[in-house]
Amino acid sequence: MASSLLALLDDIATLLDDVSLMTKVAAKKTAGVLGDDLALNAQQVTGVKADRELPVVWAVAKGSFRNKLILVPAALLISAFIPWLITPLLMCGGAFLCYEGFEKLAHRFLHDDTERRQQKLEALSNPSIDIVAYEKEKISGAVRTDFILSAEIIAITLGTVAAVTFTTQVLVLATIAVAVTIGVYGLVAGIVKLDDLGLALHQRDSATAQRVGNGLLWLAPWLMKTLSIVGTAAMFMVGGGILTHGFHAIGHWIEDTAEHTLALPWIGSVLGGLAPTLMSAAFGILAGGLIFALMTVGGKVFRK
Repeated sequence: MASSLLALLDDIATLLDDVSLMTKVAAKKTAGVLGDDLALNAQQVTGVKADRELPVVWAVAKGSFRNKLILVPAALLISAFIPWLITPLLMCGGAFLCYEGFEKLAHRFLHDDTERRQQKLEALSNPSIDIVAYEKEKISGAVRTDFILSAEIIAITLGTVAAVTFTTQVLVLATIAVAVTIGVYGLVAGIVKLDDLGLALHQRDSATAQRVGNGLLWLAPWLMKTLSIVGTAAMFMVGGGILTHGFHAIGHWIEDTAEHTLALPWIGSVLGGLAPTLMSAAFGILAGGLIFALMTVGGKVFRK
């Protein structure tokens, strides 16, 4: 009995070690999507009254947990019965990331948001506006966005653990789902309340507290902008990386090119490390631009 117990404990330890290792790998591969998830959700909550920001974040977090309860079992069923579908799903997710990233760039450089922001501020300052309906709309939009990004995270994780045992897949997917939701929405809650913390410190009598408060008030808008930029760049790097790995010829060409750059003097080691990421991102931009053009033309044709 003692030897059986020790064998069981050894099996459990091995399983937990495998889960820990695979979770780290999956977290690394989904980091780009997480950055975009964080930026998008932080932006979704902006515009809500200060005393309602945390309740709205909590409502979106609950919606995110519901999304994961749908997506994780669906991913496990795919892995068990139609595993060949994992790669096409990953590539669809990568293509969508590239398209979404290019759409953000096109919207940023081709459209002027000044008028839209002014209308939004005027609407929120209007006492007759239905705040409850406005909050529900924000929450619904954020939960829909979360579903898409969560699906991409789960698909990438599933691709990472496709070759391991079913038990390990269940534990890794569940760990990633819970950790991602808690981590993202915990950070979102902190980000949206950063300016309130800065204002509270600014109003104190202590000169040190006032300086810290002023620093936080200066940091808050820049943090949002930085998250948006990093999130967009990550979409191209992650999406492009998924696509180049799916198209084996392109993936091998990128790997060969990166190996050749290692022979360059002085900067070879640096370029060899950066080249695959930069080339995947460039491919992601091209793919996103192509899909965006097709969607734009297709939308105009169908409207006619």
